[in-house]
Amino acid sequence: MADEEAWSGVVVKKSRAMYDGANLYRKLEVELDGGEVRDVKVKRDLWKQLEVGDRVTKAAGADPARG
Repeated sequence: MADEEAWSGVVVKKSRAMYDGANLYRKLEVELDGGEVRDVKVKRDLWKQLEVGDRVTKAAGADPARG
């Protein structure tokens, strides 16, 4: 997924893991409006704000945001 791409969808799953044993990664599984499902890495503050069923959007060149 390109950073310049814009999309919007609904959170279907939240997860976090330490893939490299040192850094904690927070991911959302998002079902986009077109039906595609994507894993999206997000910052801690956004991860804590969102719950399954919440809407998330991403503008081209920006970080994902609630809404």
